[in-house]
Amino acid sequence: MKNNVAYTALAGVLALGAAASTAHSTQVAAEEATVERCAGIVKAGMNDCGTSKHACAGQAKVDNDPEEWILVPTGTCAKITGGKVLTGEASH
Repeated sequence: MKNNVAYTALAGVLALGAAASTAHSTQVAAEEATVERCAGIVKAGMNDCGTSKHACAGQAKVDNDPEEWILVPTGTCAKITGGKVLTGEASH
């Protein structure tokens, strides 16, 4: 009986974890579909991810570096002077 209760509790915890993971993956996919990477408009230290110059967010050395990018709502980058939409996979 004790084992049965333990197995039931464990199964419940695993099911909740799987549901939370699926919900998070769906949310991330929806967010990525509504944003684009916009390069050339980032202030130093405010970039969202790595480039060929470095591997992490927040490491941009100068303002408006053409390689540095941030995520903006889709359609916004084309409205910003100096903004260039980057295509392809984002490196997160």
